[in-house]
Amino acid sequence: MLEIKNLNKSFGGKAVLADLNYSFDNGIYGILAPNGAGKTTLLRCITGIYKEGRKTVFYNNDLLVKIKDYNKIIGYLPQHFGLFKNLSVFDALTLIANFKGLDKKSSRDNIYNCLEVVNLSSEVNKKVRALSGGMLRRLGIACALLGDPNVILLDEPTAGLDPEERIRFKNIISSLSKDKTVILSTHIVEDVEALCDEIIIMKKGEIITSGTCEQIRESANGKVFFVPEEILKKGNSKYYVLSKSIMNGTNYVRILSSEFAKPEFAVSPTVEDGYMCIIEND
Repeated sequence: MLEIKNLNKSFGGKAVLADLNYSFDNGIYGILAPNGAGKTTLLRCITGIYKEGRKTVFYNNDLLVKIKDYNKIIGYLPQHFGLFKNLSVFDALTLIANFKGLDKKSSRDNIYNCLEVVNLSSEVNKKVRALSGGMLRRLGIACALLGDPNVILLDEPTAGLDPEERIRFKNIISSLSKDKTVILSTHIVEDVEALCDEIIIMKKGEIITSGTCEQIRESANGKVFFVPEEILKKGNSKYYVLSKSIMNGTNYVRILSSEFAKPEFAVSPTVEDGYMCIIEND
């Protein structure tokens, strides 16, 4: 079990994370949050990159950084991955394997296995600088998987991936052993909905709620409406526009509102609706 206890982090006197507490069991967790809410900072604290995490993050009741070879426990894909540009793909992964303390004999097989998982086996001798944006992202995922870590942290893992690669990524994560803790930070609700056992919603450095996809959807029950724009203009209810569309020549607006009193236009909420409802009402 991975636990965060009373985690605070500030930059220049400005609080970025405020007294965070959370327990992660085995499974896949998704962190959804507006930009600047602190999700990247949270992941960096868990890795120990920021010193505040070194006193507040525990693994199986032991302070993470006091665990021998804790680098083997954690696999991390940062939001911006672009190191080792002058190395080959194989040499870059070898360097990461050495950093993790993997033995030379097993690391070679592990490197090739990880490259096969992310569909980069044919690029093993190519320079990192010659990879496309999508390939570079896949290399970052391979780095995170090296050594078969128990905790895998993925910051915006599908950024730069085309639709086919995003499907491949989802299959990779779904196939991971159930005895791992996987935490992915993203703004793409579809990825969270497809992958995650539990969703954590952050705002302004705080965890404001968490739950399953169904529980997040339920937050918007009775608050989502699909309304002809003409009818919407005639009312004076406060609402938040989710999307607009045209059906049979009529303009429709999908809205989020606690005041709109026309239940005949109510529709079933999505996870994204629930997320927006929680963020807007907090």
